[in-house]
Amino acid sequence: MMHMNVVRKYYDETAEIEWTRLRSNAYRRLEHIITSHFLEKYLPETGLILDAGGGPGRYTIQLAKKGYDVILLDLSPKCLELARKQIKRAGVRSRVKQIVEGSILDLKMFSDEQFDAVLCLGPFSHLTEKEHKEKAASEIIRVAKKGAPIFVSVISLYGVFRTILQRLQDELLDPAHEELYKFGIHRAHPTPHKGGRGFARVNACFYHPTEVKTLFKNRGVETLEMATCEGLSSHLMGPTNKLFKDKRKWTKWIDIVLKTCTDPILLGMGEHFLYIGRKKE
Repeated sequence: MMHMNVVRKYYDETAEIEWTRLRSNAYRRLEHIITSHFLEKYLPETGLILDAGGGPGRYTIQLAKKGYDVILLDLSPKCLELARKQIKRAGVRSRVKQIVEGSILDLKMFSDEQFDAVLCLGPFSHLTEKEHKEKAASEIIRVAKKGAPIFVSVISLYGVFRTILQRLQDELLDPAHEELYKFGIHRAHPTPHKGGRGFARVNACFYHPTEVKTLFKNRGVETLEMATCEGLSSHLMGPTNKLFKDKRKWTKWIDIVLKTCTDPILLGMGEHFLYIGRKKE
């Protein structure tokens, strides 16, 4: 599949960036802090977890350190190569049961109801076709045990609109982006804008929260919670990074963010949002 080859190449070229992204500054840490909060809240006490599309293994290592058995799957050989090094460095090789090169569109290497939880933190943002979204959702649900939590994070459509307002205003009148404004689909741009993060080189899909909720509801998954991954800090990188320098203020702000990030008023306004569902018994 040509599109997946382009995505693979993109992440092969950005594996190191992907490893450091969630630690690059205080603002980026929020996505990790909020996601980790809900993992802690909804994961079972023990079990086997699939980190589908887990890239260089940031969450795989985190969960392995907490005593979970984990299988890491990703499309990018370079990300998986880096993951192997980081897993070894972290001393958790015994907990990482497999490292598999593959796509969320085809999980045939795994049996039905194999996993006690499934993470899919990002890959849906590269599925532009309806049938691919449905196939990927069906696959990660299939391999989850009944009652297992499923965690899916995506890039927010309205968040992208706000990024365009902030940094890419020249893109507003580009006729090539009409599909983005109408359907949330971005087609690969041969000459990415200098203000972008390079994502323009690959096809991408950006989501409204109701789209993700409906996608999983229609396949027998009960919605537990949804959260904006940057919370009240969404699109406020400068003030957030400044606040981080004062540890007491930062601690108070994190408390506020965690208490408000599930508010429906905020959902979809951040750069990313997290869906948490449970496969019905």
